[in-house]
Amino acid sequence: MNPLDAASVAIGYDPAFLTVEVPLPVALGDTETVALAYPHFSVSLDTVRRLAAVTGVNIDGARLHDLARTGDWEFDPRVPQSAQTGPAVYAANDFDRGHLVRRRDPGWGTVAEAKAATEATFVYPNAAPQAAVFNQSEELWVGLENHVLQWADAADLRVSVFTAPVLGADDPPYRGIRVPLRFWKVAAWVDDAGELAAAGFILDQSELIDTTEGIVAVAPLSGFRTFQAPIADIGELAGIDFGPLIAADVLGVPAARGDGWRELRRVGDIRL
Repeated sequence: MNPLDAASVAIGYDPAFLTVEVPLPVALGDTETVALAYPHFSVSLDTVRRLAAVTGVNIDGARLHDLARTGDWEFDPRVPQSAQTGPAVYAANDFDRGHLVRRRDPGWGTVAEAKAATEATFVYPNAAPQAAVFNQSEELWVGLENHVLQWADAADLRVSVFTAPVLGADDPPYRGIRVPLRFWKVAAWVDDAGELAAAGFILDQSELIDTTEGIVAVAPLSGFRTFQAPIADIGELAGIDFGPLIAADVLGVPAARGDGWRELRRVGDIRL
């Protein structure tokens, strides 16, 4: 479907969605990005790396719908296909098209609005290559995403979530792109005192990826690591300006890079 077909749906990430203004994070440096707006979320596409530099989605926990999975992966017609990581990268290997903005996250509003928003997540600018066991693991990657969504749903919270690969210089080449070894995610909400709060995470699939022979070799299921990390460190690592989210970090602002990193072994280790 054309991601803009549903004209009645609010288009794009809304920085005023929370009671505190939270701008969409911005890629730093000379990164060439194209801003793409979809129902309830936005993608800043790095046209050189052909992957998202930033995504942002608004989640209204009081108006979520649990809809059946519908939608097929498509190129976004507003961007040349040569600037998107398309189906050829995912063919005949162990890579999944890993949703950055999750299918369910923008699925709120009326049923029609929710359906249009969830289907709009199936565009290649919103995907990144993820080792199948990483993308499908209920332990931490999916578990973390489910935890944030269920928390918003149960408490009828509004949450804004930002996700993207770390587009690192050490990412290995594969079929004309570089496969990201790490991903970041930051969730933001307003706490009981009316103050902005945020939590940041780094997910590492380095040990799952081997493109040296031109194929993807997958390590055992335990071959990835997840950290709750200071948002300031995530910004430095990924080259992203997180604006007010750094000061709102539930871990606080670190005195030095590397302070406060917490390896997560189960969803219950997450601090929100």
